[in-house]
Amino acid sequence: MNLNTEEWKEFFVKDLFIIDMGNKFDKNKMTTQKPSVNFISRTGSNNGLDLKVDLVEDVLPYKEGSITLALGGSTGACYFQPKPFYTGQNVAVLIEKTPISVYAKLFITCLIMNECKYKFIAFGRELNTHIKRDFSIFLPVCYETSNDGNKTPRLDNKCTYSSDGYIPDFIFMEKYIKSLNSKPVTTNVKKNSSLLKINTDGWHEFILSDIFDIKKGKRLTKADQTDGKTPYIGATDSNNGLANYIGQQPLHDGNTITLSYNGSVGEAFYQPVPFWATDDVNVLYFKKENGVEFNKYIALFICTILKKEKYRYSYGRKWTLENMKSSIIRLPSVLKNDEFFPDFEYMEKYIKQLYYSDRIL
Repeated sequence: MNLNTEEWKEFFVKDLFIIDMGNKFDKNKMTTQKPSVNFISRTGSNNGLDLKVDLVEDVLPYKEGSITLALGGSTGACYFQPKPFYTGQNVAVLIEKTPISVYAKLFITCLIMNECKYKFIAFGRELNTHIKRDFSIFLPVCYETSNDGNKTPRLDNKCTYSSDGYIPDFIFMEKYIKSLNSKPVTTNVKKNSSLLKINTDGWHEFILSDIFDIKKGKRLTKADQTDGKTPYIGATDSNNGLANYIGQQPLHDGNTITLSYNGSVGEAFYQPVPFWATDDVNVLYFKKENGVEFNKYIALFICTILKKEKYRYSYGRKWTLENMKSSIIRLPSVLKNDEFFPDFEYMEKYIKQLYYSDRIL
């Protein structure tokens, strides 16, 4: 199925959904003794799920089937929620006014997320001031075909979804999402009782610049970019940091890690091939002195650790090149000659044992 957006019409989100501003719960005050409810935060990963928490007395969770939208943090992160949930700070909940299928909701979440990516920024044009007022998206609409073959939009006299009477084509949205389905992802990694466990008690602190040479990206404006096949890595929290493909020659080698210090601060991604990184991104080159061959498994383990450090850095304390060089991270370690070194072998084995690790390209 093809998407012909030229015939799409504009709809205000407030006309499609009831917009609730969420529970605004503080994650640190939630209890987890008998966790049974999903806690959705402003994160841009894992469908917004931060953790599971206990039921809060006299507060019913939001029902499954609603959509969550991050108004801060990973602004615009928009997800369909298949289970009951609570929300943290700055997370809006979109509740359907009329029945909409799961597939149509998934279609809409993608459009909302894409719209937010370019139009709303923290401390600038903030989403929370527009979401209930004039935030809009373009959607396919229902058409009627006359006897002479001319197509005209079908109109709703009650103007249920639009002041112009346009009707979103939810059936098309559902069919389009269903057309994307493929066979389930399989894995050859088998469950067993001897899996490596994470026990951070034995981890030690290491200075980031002792493990990596850290180099700065270089600014390249949109106007100066040409069409090509070189990955252009930006300070984004999605798509492995890939913002575009450009015609300029790569500035950095593959088999490295990119780490954003501006924009989506603290987003770390493994880059398998040579690329260009914007000046909001620093590039981590694994040092030969580490004594092992760097690979995607070690990189993915370390990327996860780096992302956990993002809370330390904000507009008051940016993760600049100098700060990054002196940053300390905790890693699995091994004792050699009375000195602790990062246990890269453990990191690689841990990632390789995970379900679907054999699907990592």
